[in-house]
Amino acid sequence: MLIKNRRIVPTLVFMSIVTLALVFFVKPACADDSEDLAKKLANPVASLISVPIEYDYDTDIGPSDSGSRWSVTAKPVIPISMNEEWNLISRTIVAYVDQEDIMPGLGGQSGLSDMQMSFFFSPKEPVSGFILGAGPVLVFPTASDELLGTEKWSAGPTGVALRQQGQWTYGMLAQHVWDYAGDDDRADVNSTLLQPFVSFNTKTATTFSLQSESVYNWETEDWSVPVNAIVSQVLKLGPQLIQLKLGARYWVDTPDSGPEGWGVKAGIVFLFPK
Repeated sequence: MLIKNRRIVPTLVFMSIVTLALVFFVKPACADDSEDLAKKLANPVASLISVPIEYDYDTDIGPSDSGSRWSVTAKPVIPISMNEEWNLISRTIVAYVDQEDIMPGLGGQSGLSDMQMSFFFSPKEPVSGFILGAGPVLVFPTASDELLGTEKWSAGPTGVALRQQGQWTYGMLAQHVWDYAGDDDRADVNSTLLQPFVSFNTKTATTFSLQSESVYNWETEDWSVPVNAIVSQVLKLGPQLIQLKLGARYWVDTPDSGPEGWGVKAGIVFLFPK
């Protein structure tokens, strides 16, 4: 119990910072602009530069269900206009992870995990009502500890399809990666990510979203299925436009050594509209 209480400290620190920002620095953004930004943020391939920083906390991990993990992940999104018809959207994922008692007898580990980069070629106009994007995804073995990454170079295809109708956004992002180089003594990488999502944007730029980041490991034939319920709000932090997020996660399915029960998800997104 002492370990778990200690692992909750980063959550309390994050919540305290957000609360102070709300009280002293945050002001409502212009209603029209913030509503449009909230709608763009619900679209993974929107033409909007953003830097999300997300915090995740999970417990009951490992064979004895005594492990816990928290992570802080930066996910910068940069759109590039290629011509009058196409955008190229780059998405990078870099995470700092701290975990305890994930594997028996190995104690805790902290540091960087593997880095992922995705590139979506996306038409600027919807196709038959759908916003589309597709391209390659690359995974680099940048983990600072062998238990925080795969020690494999991996790659594969990724794609997204979604519709925005009124205040609703719904769709799915998917990707599959295989390893093609790396440590031969480590397990092969052969996994599929399915990320269905649905969100509702209010006129005041509050977004209610429900999504999953389900992963199927074809080598072990195991699913990891978290369901995230998140509330977000676009605001101004001084001159800077931001979106604050807070939500809960429930693990519907997981491998024997995976997390169980409830988790926490929170974040802040820095926005740089053109």
